[in-house]
Amino acid sequence: MPLPALPKPTRLFDRDTEWRELTDFASSGQTGATLGLVYGRRRQGKTLMLELLARESGGFLFSATQQTETQNLADLGAAYGAYLGMRRPVRFADWREALDELLRLGEERQIPVVIDEFPYLVTSTPALPSLLQQALSPLSHAKEHTRTRLILCGSALTTMAQLLGGGAPLRGRASMELVVRPFRYREAAEFWGVADDPQLAFRLHALVGGTPAYKEMCGGSAPDSGGGLDAWVQRRLLNPASAMFREGGLLLREEPSITDPTSYAAALTAVSAGSHRRSEIAATLGRPASAIAHLLAGLQDIGLLEQVQDALRDKRAQFRIAEPMVRVHQLLIQRHEPELVVGRADRVWAEAQDSVAGKIYGPHFEDLARQWCFEHADDETLGGRARSVLPTEMPCRDHKRGHELDVVVVESVAHGADRITAIGEAKATAKQMDVGQLERLEHLRGLLPSAKVGALPKLLLFSAAGFTPDLQRTAATRPDVELVDLPRLYAGS
Repeated sequence: MPLPALPKPTRLFDRDTEWRELTDFASSGQTGATLGLVYGRRRQGKTLMLELLARESGGFLFSATQQTETQNLADLGAAYGAYLGMRRPVRFADWREALDELLRLGEERQIPVVIDEFPYLVTSTPALPSLLQQALSPLSHAKEHTRTRLILCGSALTTMAQLLGGGAPLRGRASMELVVRPFRYREAAEFWGVADDPQLAFRLHALVGGTPAYKEMCGGSAPDSGGGLDAWVQRRLLNPASAMFREGGLLLREEPSITDPTSYAAALTAVSAGSHRRSEIAATLGRPASAIAHLLAGLQDIGLLEQVQDALRDKRAQFRIAEPMVRVHQLLIQRHEPELVVGRADRVWAEAQDSVAGKIYGPHFEDLARQWCFEHADDETLGGRARSVLPTEMPCRDHKRGHELDVVVVESVAHGADRITAIGEAKATAKQMDVGQLERLEHLRGLLPSAKVGALPKLLLFSAAGFTPDLQRTAATRPDVELVDLPRLYAGS
């Protein structure tokens, strides 16, 4: 029978879902040894969670390093011997013996056995997944006589994902595949201690995202409210002595699957600068669209790029930067590194404000507006239940051009066609939204294919600067209009 779930340590912020999955796996009543995978980009807190799990449950944890097979076996033997209270390290002849001994740790009781940085071991011992497959075969000693909960963890996303893919040896062997992602924007605001200042929380998240380790790398504290952000950015992000200065470039180069970082970095630069469609990215790089497919796929695989589908038209996807620090690196640090190295961060930051507003804050605010609709807005706000929230571009005969629409909320209807329940516009500019934006959105609503069928979609206006009194008065009389400012984005529905 399953053991009681372990309470989450106070040291671990948020991560309630991840901790529950880990403890459910570690304490399950399943007979025989089981296998689980935990992976995600570096600095998301995976090792901390697994160290806490091992400590709270009396489990075993070994962290591999980038060294030879012989060296890692020796280090594993030392850790194994210390765990069992032996006076001398254990000497494993090979990985087959080491795996058998590790799996025997669960002969007496359920116990998690964690191997962190597993991709390092696969690099020096490519046959390791096959050896593990044999050790976990249905009639093996581990499956019939132990209750070991073996957890493999790593930050090399492609290596970890491929362990269970296609014809991989471990396909079908794992009962848990947990991907640890950055904090969502509301959790990040709580983590940084800025949840009571939505304006600062938004700008901070647009710059550094939700990676937990970045707080420590930024000196352990957020910028002060009000005018403290400018000085903080110059000190913590644009300072060559800061740990964050080269972070946006290292995210690409630390992934083993990226064999040509220069080409991948060029694609990230193109997207950061505003080329969002495949054809636009290819034109910027001076290559045919067919020649960049592997670049875009590779960047998606390692979590630095996301493909966003068009809400109304197939094969019109856009690409967006998924990690804000990459965007900061591409637009500010890489482009102005010579100036930053000689201490001109104040001038670089001041002169880049238009670029920061248009290419960092603007796109990021649109992303948060879509996230809010999907994750936090209630059904009444959206006029239905969101199945998807995506952008689109709509052709317009009146203006003889296309209009970008930031938010299209689509609801799935049982036994019927999907319907659009709401559309929205998101602006991160310093100017308040006025009635003109509402009129534009009404015009776009009239262009929708379903505009003359059934109830009209609701109109959502998102503004980082708030709304003019005229627009607030108008919206108060219109049940089909919703105004969403930063306080509502961070705390409302």
